[in-house]
Amino acid sequence: MSKDEKATRDRIHEIARLEFLDKGFQGASLRNIVKEAGVTTGSFYWYYSSKEELYDALVGEHYNHILQMYDDALESFWKMTKEDQKLHMGDIGGQCMVDMVEYMYSHLTAFKMLLIASAGTKYENLLHELTQREIDSTHEFEKHMKELGHPMGTQVEPALEHSITSGMFGGMFELVIHDVPKEKAVRCVRQLHAFYTAGWRKLMGM
Repeated sequence: MSKDEKATRDRIHEIARLEFLDKGFQGASLRNIVKEAGVTTGSFYWYYSSKEELYDALVGEHYNHILQMYDDALESFWKMTKEDQKLHMGDIGGQCMVDMVEYMYSHLTAFKMLLIASAGTKYENLLHELTQREIDSTHEFEKHMKELGHPMGTQVEPALEHSITSGMFGGMFELVIHDVPKEKAVRCVRQLHAFYTAGWRKLMGM
């Protein structure tokens, strides 16, 4: 790609971000993006075949990365012995959430798009994806604790389990959506995770 081609693409990206954030993916107008970027429709289609492909170019890498961060942290946790999992319940997850927040703030516009402007795209279920991963890992952890002979506490109803878990990730996302300064957001997410970990320990009888 030549220098001029890159400059044109970057201009399209700049205008597209503003359009998506202002109107959401579904309301965003490709015609407006092309017009404001100062390119012809034919020129736009040289770069992207559709509005979906343009949106994907702006957020896809970051969506995949945040999920991979969670999966990597979980893999590290499962490498521990079951005894260490019991001792360090929440430690790796707490650090993972801090790392996620720091990554989101390093790519703030992309995550604002994902969190408030992704309805109608394949990226609109980020909260659900993280919630389901966390629920599945909680079930696995409970199984490990039973194998250690630890008597588990209250049986949590699936609806409540989903509500609790989505509330944790939703709370993290709210910090980003509402422009909480990064340093404060990191402190808040540490407290948020500590709050939820304490609650789970109580429910599990640990």
